[in-house]
Amino acid sequence: MGTRLKSAVPSPEAVVAATPVAEVAAAAEALVTPDYWDEACKHLSKRDRVLKKLIPRFGEARLQSRGDAFTTLARSIVGQQISVKAAQSVWDRFVQLMPLAPPVLPSQVLALEVEAMRAAGLSARKVEYLRDLALHFVEGSVHETDWGAMDDEAIIEELVAIRGIGRWTAEMFLIFHLMRPNVLPLDDLGLIKGISLNYFSGEPVSRAEVRELGEAWAPFRSVATWYLWRSLDPLPVEY
Repeated sequence: MGTRLKSAVPSPEAVVAATPVAEVAAAAEALVTPDYWDEACKHLSKRDRVLKKLIPRFGEARLQSRGDAFTTLARSIVGQQISVKAAQSVWDRFVQLMPLAPPVLPSQVLALEVEAMRAAGLSARKVEYLRDLALHFVEGSVHETDWGAMDDEAIIEELVAIRGIGRWTAEMFLIFHLMRPNVLPLDDLGLIKGISLNYFSGEPVSRAEVRELGEAWAPFRSVATWYLWRSLDPLPVEY
């Protein structure tokens, strides 16, 4: 991933003109849910006393993906180190800057003024990260067609080569875009807090303890993580 393709960057107007409005709207509304969810809930309820009580609290709620790789990664960058509610607020203001949204197009992001992005609530660093992410997509430096055949760690390795995408963001992508069932984001503050409150009466939790709990959740650690996020904030976690 170190070498980028040298190609002309299409203008936002060219991309918008080439994209039928109906197609754009359909892409924005198409929600996908994991086909393994019910099986995962049964498995986790049998293996874990906390999740057995937690899962029924959220009824038919499911992880959902819009199937748009760029939007998922962009939302993950926006959500770094802030609450779900704050991230949604910033994202909503960010989307309002687009001439045509949803979906958010990489070329549109590159056309935005830095000052406007900052005014939407994005830090200077997140602005840089979003612009670099958009450039990778416009130049064809990400390989979406290969992801289905790659394992989790291989995809993480490819994504962290993009500026601003660390392991946490790559793990969010695996969960929310590719809907991989067995991701355990050890550095996620929400997961750590959820485990602390639900399993250890609010006491600090070590990575070793998180990893040990995760062993019992396999092969559905993503689902367990999602429910622990929801235990902290009823607003559905979405990217």
